[in-house]
Amino acid sequence: MNGSCLNFNNPIRDAISRVRFAPISNNLLISSWDSSLRLYDVDKCELRLEAPTEGAALLDCCFESESTALSADSDGSILRYDMRLGNSNAMGKHDDLATCVEYSEETCQIISAGWDKKVMFWDARSASSVGCLSNLVVGLNPCHFSFSLMVALKSSVHMYDLRYLNGTVQAKEPFMDIHIKCVRSNSDLGGFVVGSTDGRVALEYLGKSNSQKDGYAFRCHPKDKNGRYHLVAVNDIAFNPSSCGVLVTGDNEGHATIWDVLNRKRLVELPRYSNSVASLAYNHGGELLAVVASSYTYQEANEREELPQIFVHHMDDSYFKSVPASSSIKK
Repeated sequence: MNGSCLNFNNPIRDAISRVRFAPISNNLLISSWDSSLRLYDVDKCELRLEAPTEGAALLDCCFESESTALSADSDGSILRYDMRLGNSNAMGKHDDLATCVEYSEETCQIISAGWDKKVMFWDARSASSVGCLSNLVVGLNPCHFSFSLMVALKSSVHMYDLRYLNGTVQAKEPFMDIHIKCVRSNSDLGGFVVGSTDGRVALEYLGKSNSQKDGYAFRCHPKDKNGRYHLVAVNDIAFNPSSCGVLVTGDNEGHATIWDVLNRKRLVELPRYSNSVASLAYNHGGELLAVVASSYTYQEANEREELPQIFVHHMDDSYFKSVPASSSIKK
């Protein structure tokens, strides 16, 4: 139940910012503050590639395809990597830290966000810039499904159509005056979820087909013995691609919990990790869950500086049978 820890001959000595599984294989992409992008073959338990950059911390990463990856760097650069050859080239650059990068398969666009208050778009086929949303507040956290782009701005989520960036912008505010830490969309669910800085998760539905469904919010932790809520930031959320409505949350105190948001139940609470859970990722079939634990996130003064670790859990039926019975979600 504790999962297996990935082994590296040369340990990663700075915080891991993001992990992502490949679209088809069980290769795991890893970006780190140590300026290197890594590709780890989980099936063979071996490091396939380590691609260092020139001194900039890597703050995010994603796959464009099975053999091509992208990173967002602290010097503002958006880099594109050929994972077969191990080389990279710059797609473009923000005027400040580049904090997020995503790839839209539907539009063949590379999408990035940064501290320069911009969301930038590139055509992956021609490597040319195709648009920019500017004058947005700091704290961008974009994600997308189908042709929609969700951008978290402080306590609200703004929704754009990737085909008509100058069109009407929809906005939702799941939490009043509470900043959003992460936003993740899911096409099967027909909506998105956000995690807040005070330990809550909110589900919002999109589209006319879901107009009769009610979204809701819940806290990831019950009240303590003194009747106070556990106010810890939800650092990341990942959907299980094989189970509609099943997701996992990770917070700044080492908790990783699996939820069924359709049936409003907590399914599994993984053993608590010794430090922050910085990133979470399911593989393409939902059988594997990668958890970045004991990784310094540079958010809290009381975080313990330990070498980051990545644990991989096998999510089969026996796994769920080995844990206590599920409980209802508390609002």
